[in-house]
Amino acid sequence: QVQLVESGGGLVQPGGSLRLSCAASGSIFSIDAMGWYRQAPGKQRELVAGIISGGSTNYADSVKGRFTISRDNGKNTVYLQMNSLKPEDTAVYYCSAYVRTTGWGRPYDYWGQGTQVTVSS
Repeated sequence: QVQLVESGGGLVQPGGSLRLSCAASGSIFSIDAMGWYRQAPGKQRELVAGIISGGSTNYADSVKGRFTISRDNGKNTVYLQMNSLKPEDTAVYYCSAYVRTTGWGRPYDYWGQGTQVTVSS
């Protein structure tokens, strides 16, 4: 059993910043990759940012230069630093992770419950 718990969402004014955290717990041997997705009302879920075990990252074009994803491997935690927030960033943000529960097994995809980010004046 692996659980991902997001935190750090809330209400912020345009131009402000938020830092999201996602902590993975349970039967974890290693985490191959973690990412953040978001889904706004009436829109499809989209990948915001991802990071693999080696540290390489990728971002949606809409957030490049404003968002930064990082990992604390020792804490099995991924962060999303969101700066210069815009109203269109308003969405439920979901954490996802590919987790190995053994050193030899294949990874499985796990999801958090989501955290609401609202950017409004």
